[in-house]
Amino acid sequence: MGQNESWDLEAQFISRLDLPLNLDQNRHTTFHSRLQELRAQTRQRARELPTSS
Repeated sequence: MGQNESWDLEAQFISRLDLPLNLDQNRHTTFHSRLQELRAQTRQRARELPTSS
């Protein structure tokens, strides 16, 4: 199986399964937009936290 075939197979599996934490190729789930929002909030909060050296 070639690399392109592997990616195609992966895309087929993802499209048929409900994998809510996997945002890539998984936009059809109802949780997608909420998880995307939560991740953005978490990144922003992490940027605001002080860093230690």
